[in-house]
Amino acid sequence: MTQLQNLFPAFDVLVVGAGAAGLYTALCLPEKFSVGLITKDTVSLSASEWAQGGIAAAISKDDSPALHLEDTIAAGAGLCDFAAVNFLAEKAPSCIQALVNMGVAFDRQGEQLALTLEAAHSRRRVLHAADTTGKEVITTLTAQVLQHQNISIIQKTLALSLWLEPQTGRCQGISLIYENRVIWVRAKAVVLATGGGGQVFAHTTNPAVSTGDGVAMSWRSGALLRDLEFVQFHPTALTIPGANSFLISEAVRGEGAHLVDDTGRRFAFDYHPKGELAPRDVVSRAIFTHLQNTATDPAKASVWLDLRPIPTEKIKHRFPNIIQVCKRWGIDVFNQPIPVAPAAHYWMGGIVTDLMNRTSIPGLYAVGETTSTGVHGANRLASNSLLECIVFGAEMAKLELEDVGFAEQPSSESVFKLSGSQWESQQAILTKLRAQLPRLVWQSAGICREQKSLESGISQVEVWRKEFAQLPLSKFLLNLPAAQIGVFEIETAHQQLALWGETRNLLDIAYLILTSALFRTESRGGHYRQDYPQTDREWQVHTLVTAAKVWKSQLLE
Repeated sequence: MTQLQNLFPAFDVLVVGAGAAGLYTALCLPEKFSVGLITKDTVSLSASEWAQGGIAAAISKDDSPALHLEDTIAAGAGLCDFAAVNFLAEKAPSCIQALVNMGVAFDRQGEQLALTLEAAHSRRRVLHAADTTGKEVITTLTAQVLQHQNISIIQKTLALSLWLEPQTGRCQGISLIYENRVIWVRAKAVVLATGGGGQVFAHTTNPAVSTGDGVAMSWRSGALLRDLEFVQFHPTALTIPGANSFLISEAVRGEGAHLVDDTGRRFAFDYHPKGELAPRDVVSRAIFTHLQNTATDPAKASVWLDLRPIPTEKIKHRFPNIIQVCKRWGIDVFNQPIPVAPAAHYWMGGIVTDLMNRTSIPGLYAVGETTSTGVHGANRLASNSLLECIVFGAEMAKLELEDVGFAEQPSSESVFKLSGSQWESQQAILTKLRAQLPRLVWQSAGICREQKSLESGISQVEVWRKEFAQLPLSKFLLNLPAAQIGVFEIETAHQQLALWGETRNLLDIAYLILTSALFRTESRGGHYRQDYPQTDREWQVHTLVTAAKVWKSQLLE
């Protein structure tokens, strides 16, 4: 026990997640605080690292934060919070400078930072590092974190649940799955930076770690959530049998690539006057609708992204990673188009936070994609996601910790035993759920939704949640008293426990997305209802969720 106590002491602040939001938050917290940085994989695997396009900021002479704000609000389809967007746009230039000062090597044109155009932006304002901007930012931030003595990185560790103080309801730490144990770790403040939940969909550009952990944990603890139906489907993910849904950056279209069908026609102009540079939700639906109307099997079909209108040298300079990935799958981007189709990419909804990153639970904060800050509304503007991580992460420098006197709870161990065959049987059920759930959610709450499929999806998820709750492991873990350490006597315990924890979270967020999508009887931004295809002024409201309750906010102006 001594070794575990040394590894998991009480921290001033626990940060859960090591993408851009988590890393930058850890760096910005006052150095007088002891910080535990929890990541369920390694510090180099997150959705942030996969971000290709770039990070938006109004830094050119012909641009301004006011224009950035205007574009963001237009993309958000009536659900952006003006104060939050203004905060984001105004802080963006100084945050970019902070990244440059840290050593992030954005591309340059001469002495100036290079800027590109992305869909729905009225100016070139997207900074980039070739087509691996996220990786450049993450690599730099990770190097900085490793130099800070006050930050302890704890890898291969899955956050399981929030630890609330029974009398006050204040967050006093979290429970973790570490190796073959469940450990309880105290902290004066917990920051969730766990990213999105793309793995709940069968087709996603997100990495395997994106299982909606922060949203699910917060919901189970009674936090206020918002707008969970709004999922952005990226229109151009590589679509080749056997390949992951690798994102082909929007910047490719910004630089001049054409979206064409099997006949070579630029069909996107049939659906919007801006064609392939229309907002993402419009382009995704255009592809979906076009394939529904023209393909024999729309679920497996693709359209084509043709880079040949872009000068060869610009392709080589701007998109080396895309070139290499496509080459790996037998595609020469200089001589043939790339097969693409939409995939789940970004979750606009999440845990409700204010400009100080506070949630509705005292002592609990959240930063990045796991939040609903109000900056994205119903549809995120391209390249505002990395920016949100940095701008809001920077605010954690202002964190003041209360001198909270938590009552000490004696810890004890509880051993969980199953035979090898029982573990295998349980794992088979969990593996089945992990395989079937994303397909169900894609069919029920994918790009186009309607009442019958949403209701059917909810019914099936409720059946699966009951099946999950009956597992021996569930009965043990869900009844494990606070502060009691769970010990699991099997060699593959960590894999089994991580599979259990992620499956639980995916079941919960599937239920939340489906329920919220059924509740909103209109189409807006990333949420499209075939049975309610129009945007309804009476629905210019947020969908609010806490526990089992779903309701509307007041009408937004």
